[in-house]
Amino acid sequence: MEVDTMTTRDVVEQFFGMVGGGANPDDIAMLFSDDLDWDVPGSPSIPWTGRRSKRADVADYLRTLGANIVPEENVDEIEAILYDGDNAVMLGRFGRVARNTGRRYEMAVAMHFQVSGDKIIKFRLYEDSFQVANAYAE
Repeated sequence: MEVDTMTTRDVVEQFFGMVGGGANPDDIAMLFSDDLDWDVPGSPSIPWTGRRSKRADVADYLRTLGANIVPEENVDEIEAILYDGDNAVMLGRFGRVARNTGRRYEMAVAMHFQVSGDKIIKFRLYEDSFQVANAYAE
C-alpha cells in the first residue's frame, strides 16, 4: 500500500492558506517540526525578530507579531513561489501598520522554507528590518 506524502509545495501552500485565512497560531505552528531552524533577522528592539528553535516558538512569534501590528491594515502580495526539492522561496511584498505609532511600512520580502516530510524544518524571513525598526521607534 502506497502512502500519500505531502510535497514541499503542499506544505508551503498550506502555510500560506492558514496564515492568509487567519488560522489559530497553534494550528499554524503544527506545520513546523518540533525542532526547527528559524531566523527572522532584525533589530533586538523588535520583539518578534531573532532565532527560534521549537514549534511553540512559532505560535509565540505569530501572537507577538499580531499584537504589534494592525491586522486590518495588512497588505500581503505573493509575487512568486519557487520550488526546488525540499526548498521553497516566496518573493513578495508586505505592508503593515505599527500599532504603537500608527506608521505604515511597505517593503519587498522573501521567505525561505525547507521541508522534510510534512513539516517545515527551516524558515527565514528576509525583510527591511531597518524600516521595520523605524516604524516602531517612538
